[in-house]
Amino acid sequence: MSLPAILLATGNPDKQRMLGWLLEGTQLRAVSPSELGVTADPEEDGDTHEAIARAKAETWSQVAGMPAIASDGGLVVPVLGANWESRHTHRFAGPAADDAERQRRLMEMMQPFSGDQRDAAFVEALAIADGGKTVASWEISGATGRIVDSLMQRGNDTGGNGFWVFPLWYFAEFGRTYERLTETERAELGDHWQTLRTRVHEFIPGWLAGLSDPSNGLQ
Repeated sequence: MSLPAILLATGNPDKQRMLGWLLEGTQLRAVSPSELGVTADPEEDGDTHEAIARAKAETWSQVAGMPAIASDGGLVVPVLGANWESRHTHRFAGPAADDAERQRRLMEMMQPFSGDQRDAAFVEALAIADGGKTVASWEISGATGRIVDSLMQRGNDTGGNGFWVFPLWYFAEFGRTYERLTETERAELGDHWQTLRTRVHEFIPGWLAGLSDPSNGLQ
């Protein structure tokens, strides 16, 4: 008997990989939009990352006619104040900017600051929806690192993996940027993805147990 399916609610292959990792070891089978031949363009104007993640999951769930899991996250840079909004991390440099341009622009904004002023954390939200309605959602603040002092510290990591800021997010205790940390090292930091994975694994068994109607969309 095949496992019930859930849609990875994003067209980004690297984000699909992370969402799939969250689901590993659960009783759900992850499927991508391309496997189903579906597309969606959810609104991303919510007031919080959690609200945006919920909107994404609900839209994709409704379009695909099945449960969907979606995320939304961003970098929190306190020193930039009103000049920075974590919800706009991906698009702060404009719709035409690539990852290298986003990195360059952030480094320009951080140029006046040094030391602890360069502290930055990451917030990630996750939502699961079924029938176009959210059944669970979480928003997690991860570890605090520091924006590198120069682009030279990122090495050759110019992004391109769906998470452009990670090559600029440095952790002194390991002497490396987040991009280069091992899964074990990230867990030691109290990583946002690790925490979300735990929440997902705690939620799914009870949710599935409560779904007794065969027409609920899980196939």
